[in-house]
Amino acid sequence: MTDTRLQDLNEVEAAIWRELAQAAGEPRHEWRRCVVATAGPDGPEARTMVLRECDAQARLLVLYTDARSPKLQQVAQDPRAQIVCWSSALNWQLRLRCHLQVETQGLAVSTRWARVRFSPGAQDYLSHLPPGAALQPHAQHPALPRAAHHDAVAHHHFAVLIAQVQAVDWLELHAAGHRRARFEGNERAWRTP
Repeated sequence: MTDTRLQDLNEVEAAIWRELAQAAGEPRHEWRRCVVATAGPDGPEARTMVLRECDAQARLLVLYTDARSPKLQQVAQDPRAQIVCWSSALNWQLRLRCHLQVETQGLAVSTRWARVRFSPGAQDYLSHLPPGAALQPHAQHPALPRAAHHDAVAHHHFAVLIAQVQAVDWLELHAAGHRRARFEGNERAWRTP
């Protein structure tokens, strides 16, 4: 990181989306793992998720999830969400106000599942237990037989979570003074930290 600070709001916004695109492609980028918060029955529910894709022009972020996850019911009831990213390398925090859409079938799912299905990560979407299921202490959960596993690959629980970013709140922590900016639609404005 250089000591040259971005001074123009257009440059800041472009840098934000450049970093998000890098995070989607680089497993070690600090924004790769972001916190996604939705509205649950007992209040806000937050969890860490992996950013998989970024379309800066369309202002879309893509994440993967298990189709049986309780967050999908939350999204169906209230698609509003907040995604939070922090980078200690940049000293930047992002808060992204989003509208979520869940895809459990169709081209958006099948094309991505084709890339994931034979990777180690595919096991996350092939489990016979849904996310959050109670486990018996010391219970043994045998691996699926080979034939059953092959069949399970076709019967996965893979879903795609698409986040349409509606507003970005950017915070830069800096020894010379913290700065904050907000980007919403075509509006860009500096804010008080």
